[in-house]
Amino acid sequence: MNNFGFNLFSDTFGAVVTYTLGEWSEIISLFLMAITVEYVTGIAASMKEQQGSISQVGFWRLARKGLMLLVIMLAHRMDILLDTDLMMTGAIYFYLANEFISITENYGRLGLPLPVFLKQMIQVLRSKGEGL
Repeated sequence: MNNFGFNLFSDTFGAVVTYTLGEWSEIISLFLMAITVEYVTGIAASMKEQQGSISQVGFWRLARKGLMLLVIMLAHRMDILLDTDLMMTGAIYFYLANEFISITENYGRLGLPLPVFLKQMIQVLRSKGEGL
């Protein structure tokens, strides 16, 4: 790829990301890192447990991640409309908490040691979530 093509691609990609997510922040970086770690640990746990085909499990995990990003993009556009910074930040924190819980569950599925209090917290969160 020549220099012009690379610059055009990177400029276009940057413009799309800025339009959909706004100014880049550390919370966006943390969220993208968390969804990557959750995806990798989830695939590894599914491989260990031999749950269906890896391509099918991977597709649904990616679809879920894509839908989360769509909600965050919509929340950003709502923030612009309402002239706030609350919607997108709230959506990211909500999904970030879910990703951290899922990462912890995946670690447990992989047989990695987890502190007892973390296991108990996950059980409490699951039981509260079922009541909603």
